[in-house]
Amino acid sequence: MITPLLRGTTALVCLSLAVPAAAQGTDTPGFLGTLIFTGGKRDLSFGTALARTVVDEEEIQDRQASTVAQLIDSVPGVTLVNGTTPQGSGINIRGFGANTTYGTDQKIAVQIDGASVGSEELYRIGTQLFTDPLLYKEVEVLRGTIGSFAYGSGIVGGVVLLETKDASDFTEGEPGFGGSQTFEYSSNGDGFASSTNLAWMPAEGAEFLLNYTLRDQDDLTAGDGDTIGNSAFRTPSYLAKGTFTFGDDDEHSLSISHSRTVADDKDVPYDQFDTSGGTFGNVDRLTDTAQTAVEYRYNPASDLIDLRANLSYSDQVIEYDYVPGSSPLEGTPTFPFLLSTVNADQQYETTKLTVTNRAQFDTGTVSHDMLAGIEAQRRVRADNSDAGAPGGTNDRFALFLIDEMSIGAVTVTPALRYETSHIESETDLAGVPDSYDKDGLMGGLALAYDFGNGLSVFGSAAYTENLPIIDDLGTGASAQYRITTSEKSHTFELGAEYTGTDVLTTGDTFSVRGNLYETTLWDITSYTGTSSTGNLERVETRGFELEASYGRESGFYVDVAGHLGSGEEFDPGEDGAVWRNTAADRLQVTLGQKFDDRLDLSWEVVHTGDRRDSTSEDLPDVTLHNLRATWAPEQQGWLDGTEVRFGIENALDEDYVSHLSSPTRPAPGRTFKVSLTKAF
Repeated sequence: MITPLLRGTTALVCLSLAVPAAAQGTDTPGFLGTLIFTGGKRDLSFGTALARTVVDEEEIQDRQASTVAQLIDSVPGVTLVNGTTPQGSGINIRGFGANTTYGTDQKIAVQIDGASVGSEELYRIGTQLFTDPLLYKEVEVLRGTIGSFAYGSGIVGGVVLLETKDASDFTEGEPGFGGSQTFEYSSNGDGFASSTNLAWMPAEGAEFLLNYTLRDQDDLTAGDGDTIGNSAFRTPSYLAKGTFTFGDDDEHSLSISHSRTVADDKDVPYDQFDTSGGTFGNVDRLTDTAQTAVEYRYNPASDLIDLRANLSYSDQVIEYDYVPGSSPLEGTPTFPFLLSTVNADQQYETTKLTVTNRAQFDTGTVSHDMLAGIEAQRRVRADNSDAGAPGGTNDRFALFLIDEMSIGAVTVTPALRYETSHIESETDLAGVPDSYDKDGLMGGLALAYDFGNGLSVFGSAAYTENLPIIDDLGTGASAQYRITTSEKSHTFELGAEYTGTDVLTTGDTFSVRGNLYETTLWDITSYTGTSSTGNLERVETRGFELEASYGRESGFYVDVAGHLGSGEEFDPGEDGAVWRNTAADRLQVTLGQKFDDRLDLSWEVVHTGDRRDSTSEDLPDVTLHNLRATWAPEQQGWLDGTEVRFGIENALDEDYVSHLSSPTRPAPGRTFKVSLTKAF
């Protein structure tokens, strides 16, 4: 148990408040810290107690991922569940989020340009990351609870923030036309993708971007040569975005973005985590997800005002039609219920308004960087009671405040969020109320001390509540418990970071960040126990995360990302068992060499241990080797703006099942990838 260590060392950090202030040597980092530019592929976040990882556009292109989930599987503590298809992709962070029963447990949040996306606890469906990676210029992952209070309640695993591309990314901020064309090919499954960006800035202060991406993939092949069923997909996506800046010193800005991804699958398993029709049989399924966000920002020449108002709307539709003769239960007494499930249509509509202001000011010797905000959200779920998905409306209102206070070398950041929830059933619920109200006050405290020599230490404690959701509506005793109970959790974190130059040789750079965490979840409504006692009593997880990068002037670099952890679940009155969704132990090391700005060669080794499949059966350790090369030819003539990328995933063709995946769904075998991008 690391709780005594976390609490004890956090107390030591508190005692550092009495230490005389030392020069910080850095600008005010803001709530998310600063990105330290490393010699490797990934820049590291420093100057904050938040466990934060940013995947930028260059890394997005280098990874040549076919799903958003595959973009972030290199982040410590992140596990993919069926990450090879966008329809079934689920993300699990620190043991919470997707599993092979549900696509989400509401303990992670995903936002696209501020719009909250994803479904509730739909059976065997993963939909939070149903979009294409080539629509985005940045994906940010905030792990744990301490950085979540501006984004929602009940967040235990973390937050995934996706930011779409801008026209100025292609016009270099100057009026005129620009854009790019990307073609990708993947040997495994004959995967193909085309992504076209058209950018136009008619004048300073106005920019427009159109993106159309088409991605197509046949069924993949595992390391043993067998076909992986239910792994083919075809997903057209598009993005339209406009940004306007105006006023004195461009103090006003208005951005409007709309993105959409569609898949029209025929005769595929209803269970998106399975490889064959199985018990449920096959369906024709249409998945259509769209997000629209409008953001206004007012940022005058005042430290007290940086106002943002973000209005977003997301709409997700999943339509099914059962394929006759595809279920072994057809004709049995069970089949009518099964048919109502697989013929069901699902729809989620989420409208949200978030207004924040960031103010920087001093009170005596204390410098404040304060974010205050309000959030109003309405989620409407179409009724599908026959399929176990009751319809209804969930209205939420939240107030939040985060104040980063700097006192010399010490930074103290309290965070608070108060949220109310009102759930109204679309249909009458016999014998029980049709509406329910719940509220919760949650928050945390982060502490950091900067020694002024590149070394700093930090610690945090956070508490949050997962308020009931529409899916909890029902008439039975278990439903009444869920709809009236908030899940509760607390997380303690402790870590240190260092960044410096000339460490081993002149001109080199070295950055490293490590943090311990421990989380306890109780009053559980999301997970059923393994005994006859009903829901679990509590879940305890703990782990250590590491991120580091070393680079030399010669272009040689080493990137490291790792996670080591464990977890237990407790039935009432019983001893603990291994937590069924515990993140695996994982170490990823990348060795690379850059030759000026022309060529980048890298070898990535990923070792994963302490793995289990979705049935909690132990899996052997596995080590994967991935090779990548990025080549920018001499920028002359028609080669100007051209980049070519090569990759080999699972180079040794290992035959294995990914952590937390169905035992019948092996991971893809050796895959050759190539992409060509031309900017114009």
